[in-house]
Amino acid sequence: MHTIGEMYLTFLKLGVVNFGGGYAMLPLLERELVDKRHWTTMEDLRDYFSIGQCTPGVIALNVSTFIGQKKAGVAGALAAGAGFLTCPIIIILIIAAFLTNFANYPVVQHAFAGIRVCVCVLIVQAVLRLWKSSVVDGFTLALYLVIFALHAFGGFLPAKIPAVILVLCAGAAGIIMATVKNKKNAAKAGAETADAGKEETK
Repeated sequence: MHTIGEMYLTFLKLGVVNFGGGYAMLPLLERELVDKRHWTTMEDLRDYFSIGQCTPGVIALNVSTFIGQKKAGVAGALAAGAGFLTCPIIIILIIAAFLTNFANYPVVQHAFAGIRVCVCVLIVQAVLRLWKSSVVDGFTLALYLVIFALHAFGGFLPAKIPAVILVLCAGAAGIIMATVKNKKNAAKAGAETADAGKEETK
């Protein structure tokens, strides 16, 4: 129960400061869950974001649920999700009740403009972190360029390729590349073993 309560409070705190959602949340999660609490690793966190992007629902909530499940099973997933949702729901209800009366005030519009800039900074920071940990060799760079071109310039194609298709194709490419690498490594290890056997025979 102590772990469940701690998980709820941790994600409650993250939900309060989760401006921008999605990938803007990555630096906050890394600092709180990877560096401070050691509940997960950066590699796992990156995988959770990838899965969360491909599954229905809000990516930040999906990631919170994944981490909660890993730490404390179904109860942990529920605690993490509930903690993350508590403050945003309250804040959204308050804003929905009063925003229509204040949305046209210049000070409110200027505040939103500043918040949008901050969110852009958080997203760029998250992208740079993901780039450093994901684009690590020639294959991943080539895959990135292909997927980026297909998505960014999809309007010039006869039909725009859905994002889910791009994600599935990228996953398939990763599996194929890993299989090829494993076969090469196995063949190399076999050749080295054979050579070592010949040397011993001599």
